[in-house]
Amino acid sequence: MSDPEPRTFRALFISDVHLGSKAAKADFLIDFLRYHDAEIIYLVGDIVDGWRLRRSWHWPQSHNDVVQKLLRKARKGASITYIAGNHDEFARQFQGVHFGGIVVADRAIHETADGRRLLVIHGDQFDTVVHNQRWLAYLGDYAYDAAMLVNRAVTKLRHLLGLPYWSFSSWAKVKVKKAVNFIGSFQTVLSEEARRSHVDGVICGHIHHAAIESYGDVQYINTGDWVESCTAVVEHFDGRMEILTWAHVLPETTTGSDVLVPVDIIDLKGRAAQAA
Repeated sequence: MSDPEPRTFRALFISDVHLGSKAAKADFLIDFLRYHDAEIIYLVGDIVDGWRLRRSWHWPQSHNDVVQKLLRKARKGASITYIAGNHDEFARQFQGVHFGGIVVADRAIHETADGRRLLVIHGDQFDTVVHNQRWLAYLGDYAYDAAMLVNRAVTKLRHLLGLPYWSFSSWAKVKVKKAVNFIGSFQTVLSEEARRSHVDGVICGHIHHAAIESYGDVQYINTGDWVESCTAVVEHFDGRMEILTWAHVLPETTTGSDVLVPVDIIDLKGRAAQAA
């Protein structure tokens, strides 16, 4: 069965896929990339999880398929920039180098269709724990692994009950006071960096919490992740930015054969649009 005709956007921003970890929802991302295309694509850090690969090797075919899907988009003419994050910080030594049409950078400036300039950066550079208390960052990474085990158990149970995907860890993140405070502080710091860089906004990842917020004259945009929430940010051809969630594809029996159809793409601001 050939890939369907995708919805096309001016730009697409994806981060925190964590290929190489068991928590990565590579199959979901492959489905998303089948249904969505863009002239410009930014991979906003932590696409590959070097931290976990150093601990134990995990690279199933689906993870390789994500890489091949992105390389195929580059061959078809998409401009793709790989912004290095903390889990794939090894890539920072290759800034300016092209790999199969994908260029590596530490940060970039994206110009929107309506003339705004947005700083594109992973965001770990402004996480004091990552930079000043490296051991604590690694300890937190182990704790995150434990949370992902709970997430997988919840996902399996919901699947058996015929319920759609739901992220326990994402829910907990917005319920725990310390996590909420950290997210708020991170957003404020990144917005201040945008002002210092004399741009109109910032697009980042790192904290696995998708958002589009205004901080005075600066717009803060976070792409979310493909471990918990399966979100991406797109720029429409008029410059409008939108968060999309891709839960999964559902089997639908038609004339005796199973056909994969996309579920609704839900805008986190409350709007829903059918996938084309």
